[in-house]
Amino acid sequence: MNPQKPILLHGFDRSGHSHRAELMLRLLDLPFEFHQVDLVGGEQRGEAFLKLNPFGTVPVIEDEGVVVADSCAILVYLATKYDPQGRWLPRDPVGAAQVQRWLSVAQGPVFNGPCCARLVTVFGMEFDHSRAKAVAERLFATLDGVLANRTFLVNEQPTIADVALYSYIAHAPEGGVALDLHKHLVAWLRRVEALPGFKPMPATKAGLLAA
Repeated sequence: MNPQKPILLHGFDRSGHSHRAELMLRLLDLPFEFHQVDLVGGEQRGEAFLKLNPFGTVPVIEDEGVVVADSCAILVYLATKYDPQGRWLPRDPVGAAQVQRWLSVAQGPVFNGPCCARLVTVFGMEFDHSRAKAVAERLFATLDGVLANRTFLVNEQPTIADVALYSYIAHAPEGGVALDLHKHLVAWLRRVEALPGFKPMPATKAGLLAA
């Protein structure tokens, strides 16, 4: 089942949070339109946007009158509504709990590690860069061990857990965090990138200088 009209994705093309939502839309082969939110100009603080998301953050989707904000919430919504087989979000208690665990990692160590490191080098935000790099390096070492014996994070098939973690880890070198010592993690990135419908998040020149 596809929506009767394209889903509207309000996002920012260099945001890993936005890329999660866009990637899920592409992997599900859903029609969508992308609205670039002018974060520099403060569009996210305007009255119109705050009606969609009072927290003033991207991404937000509009789907036939339904508004969903927060990247992980969007992943859950899209998988629940448009993947009735439950491939991307397992319906069994164990599988669902395992996915939720990784969504928490996406909002915790991934944000505090590779995301924050990139926010410093690419966008000049005032986070502790050394701490963010240390968090990222511990996370990557852990994930490298986890992925040594499995194809994807939850099982042998990709789930929204992989989508939630991919974007900021793939772009970690833009924040000055190396990936090349973690061969299993890098192999997982390549497997995600090989999925039908995959499209990468644009690289940034500022970030490339930090690698």
